[in-house]
Amino acid sequence: MSADLPSISVVVPVYRSAESLPELVATASPVLANLADQYEIIFVNDGSPDNSWAVIEALAQQYQQVRGINLMRNYGQHSALLCGIRAARYELIITMDDDLQHPPEAIPLLLATLNKGSFDVVYGSPEDETHSLLRNLASQITKWALQSSMGVTTARKVSAFRIFRTNLRDAFAEYRSPYVSIDVLLTWGTTRFTAVHVAHRARKYGQSNYTLRKLVTHAFNMITGFTVVPLQIASLLGFSLALFGILILIYVIGRYLIEGGSVPGFPFLAAIIAIFSGAQLFGLGMIGEYLARIHFRSMEKPSYTVRNTIGSVQRDTEQDRP
Repeated sequence: MSADLPSISVVVPVYRSAESLPELVATASPVLANLADQYEIIFVNDGSPDNSWAVIEALAQQYQQVRGINLMRNYGQHSALLCGIRAARYELIITMDDDLQHPPEAIPLLLATLNKGSFDVVYGSPEDETHSLLRNLASQITKWALQSSMGVTTARKVSAFRIFRTNLRDAFAEYRSPYVSIDVLLTWGTTRFTAVHVAHRARKYGQSNYTLRKLVTHAFNMITGFTVVPLQIASLLGFSLALFGILILIYVIGRYLIEGGSVPGFPFLAAIIAIFSGAQLFGLGMIGEYLARIHFRSMEKPSYTVRNTIGSVQRDTEQDRP
């Protein structure tokens, strides 16, 4: 193997994918063997209720490049990714889904793009989404939220299929929070993002574990967890309604001075009170969301906790508390 070839760690979060994991390893291993001087495939079992961990254990016995990390419970895709990223040993990290929708054959394209353009992060953006209309709509909402959090135009092309330089994790080595977004954390280390179009296969086994509710929740967590946009919106709304109230006051006083009478009608007054009360509650709700996140951070609730590992482990991931 040439010394010019990179070393690659592939991180795969696993949830209800026992059937697809053997095929994923079988198809990805030849591709990685031709691309890398050394490689590893890290499966992070995110509290999967099926026999995914048993399959991972069997694959680790069969392939020396396969490693497994078993989390104590289900923490979510991004928390599982963070665990695998921190456990990676090699100079480049590739993340991909466990459902065979990300083709390993596209890895050379991601690697070539990373090298030729002096980029730090390359996304494999799907050419065509193969999800339902509601799921695609939720994905677009999530990407809009991510763009607000990341502040880069490439955010609209993000994908779980990505390659980046391992040293970027130094930027979020001390990150401790139950709310995790890998894409936002990567922006803490670099602004050199790009994306290439890759094929997006239909799911071969089972159904997607990312529901509409989970996508919307993830989008909301990104907006409130990594930006101050909601607070800015609340401030702007409060300022606008205060200005609106001043204009109404000027109108009422002006009419009294000119016509000698006030504006009649309870509905008008009730509508104004409802508008201002709603704005106040909206602002308080946004402040409450941020206070809740401060509360959770003060509790030091971990992003993940490792139950056990299997395979060649160079660092003590069992003692790794994010």
